[in-house]
Amino acid sequence: MMDIPGLGTAFVLQVKRDLQLAFRHVGQLANPLMFFIMVTTLFPLALNPMPRLLEAIAPGVLWVAALLASLLAAEGLFRQDVDDGTMEQLALSPQPLALMLLAKTIAHWLITGLPLVIMSPVVGYALFLPRDAVPTTMIALALATPILNLVGGSMAALTVGLRRGGGLLSLLILPIVMPVLIFGARATDMAMTGVDPAGALYLLAALLLLAVSLTPFAMAAAMRISLD
Repeated sequence: MMDIPGLGTAFVLQVKRDLQLAFRHVGQLANPLMFFIMVTTLFPLALNPMPRLLEAIAPGVLWVAALLASLLAAEGLFRQDVDDGTMEQLALSPQPLALMLLAKTIAHWLITGLPLVIMSPVVGYALFLPRDAVPTTMIALALATPILNLVGGSMAALTVGLRRGGGLLSLLILPIVMPVLIFGARATDMAMTGVDPAGALYLLAALLLLAVSLTPFAMAAAMRISLD
């Protein structure tokens, strides 16, 4: 009999496989990042390019752009695997489907969410974000973008069987992730005004732990419904 890999090995192999497949389609992966950069850098051109004005709207613009970029990436999270039959094989494998979907979501964050975190200082510079607020913004995005991916993965698993589920997917995700948007923008704003942003960051960390604990099982249940 063929040896069945352990949970840790299966998790790592799934992440590695998804990363290898993703880098074969770099153009598609760049869409959320390009959207994030374009939206944030167009504001100085569309509005009065006064530093005080741009600095005042920087938290809202930056976080709304990050949210919309995550929504843009969420729809295709499981689509290809469902279309080519890979998802059915994962559902029938001896490994927990929740663990495999969590691995796919983490790989998806590494190629769509992490670049947003890395590019945030450049975007912040375009919006005249104070230098003191940049580290806090990066930490907040590093906590918030995985939540957006996990929630988006749960909703994507629920709507993956629909031909045109993009609009419905956005309607399902937006109400759930509003606290993430509020706390993230608040953390950036507090850092800009010299107030300790630890409270907002702790709330984001708590939401991340809650999402990691619950969304893999929600993704697995929704995916089994979609595959039936």
